[in-house]
Amino acid sequence: MATTADDSVITLSHVKKSFQTLDVLCDISFSVRKGEVLGIIGPSGSGKSTLLRCICQLEKVDGGIICVSGEDMVRNGVYASKERLRAIALRLGLVFQNFNLFPHFSVLRNITEAQRVVLGRGRDEAESVAMELLKKMGLEGKASAYPCQLSGGQQQRVSIARALAMRPEVLLFDEPTSALDPELTGEILAVIRELAQEKMTMVVVTHEMAFARDTSDSIIFMDGGVIVEQGRPDEVINSPREERTKSFLRRFNCG
Repeated sequence: MATTADDSVITLSHVKKSFQTLDVLCDISFSVRKGEVLGIIGPSGSGKSTLLRCICQLEKVDGGIICVSGEDMVRNGVYASKERLRAIALRLGLVFQNFNLFPHFSVLRNITEAQRVVLGRGRDEAESVAMELLKKMGLEGKASAYPCQLSGGQQQRVSIARALAMRPEVLLFDEPTSALDPELTGEILAVIRELAQEKMTMVVVTHEMAFARDTSDSIIFMDGGVIVEQGRPDEVINSPREERTKSFLRRFNCG
């Protein structure tokens, strides 16, 4: 399947996902173009994290189409071959809420392990990539440290470096600051802002409304497994049309 004319890197069309009798995603459709940042906001339980997990193949959808870089990952419930799914998965990097670092690995090994095992890079190349990214994250002195010796903000920066080391086309963030103390949130948001300035394609699930408004190219508001509203950040955050969106945003100071 050829790359779409509008340069979309991720396209979802009428995606559905249920857990037994609970409909978690209902008719979800959107696209993300190369170099764009899509912010996804909404209350807990609205399906945001499940949506990211479906894009990253951690959950299977029940219907609809997910297309990554012009290739069908799944169409109407039928998934591509294992070989194609593996290739598609390598185009995506997911940063979790709770870091998901290997506690018995050093920072350096946390970043090099997947490079060597999945991508087949040699030790020298993998470590060179890791050290370059640790420098970018302001953590060049922490290569030999273990996760338990780092602050939450430092651990999350290592997680971002680990994802970037795989050279993904798209980075997906699942509430990247939700496990952090408020004073550490800013350093992670600064990293994501820098990546946005570098035109890294990103999908960011976040509860930081001002950040979502100021960093995203477009915003989706989800509730109850559906997209209630989507559009430009100034439209959705500053001048929402839907009453459910307005009600949700009243709880936040977006100034």
